[in-house]
Amino acid sequence: MKIIYISLGTLFLALGVLGIILPILPTVPFLLLTTYFYSKSSNKFYTWFIKTKIYKNYLEDFVESRTMTRKNKWQLMIFVDSILLLSFILVDFLPAKILIILLFLIKHYYFYKYVQVV
Repeated sequence: MKIIYISLGTLFLALGVLGIILPILPTVPFLLLTTYFYSKSSNKFYTWFIKTKIYKNYLEDFVESRTMTRKNKWQLMIFVDSILLLSFILVDFLPAKILIILLFLIKHYYFYKYVQVV
């Protein structure tokens, strides 16, 4: 299982780094997933990642104080909203559609109430 977590963490790290270069690809969600998978896989990988410049520039403020830059907040919100909208369109099961709407509302409530812009 460790190898799967390390592989997923590395994949999301690569996507996050691509997001730094390509403006259409969001950086923060992929780096958050990297943090999650590295923390599950190995203390060595997790410790290495949180000491990188990428972590410090893009995630440290959010993880420690629930703050984000306005740009990062909007990128994250738009990315997740797009995934939720696509799921809503593709799913043809009413309880799933209701769950997607609830997720959308909870996400927006959380980000507007608890994630501050710096």
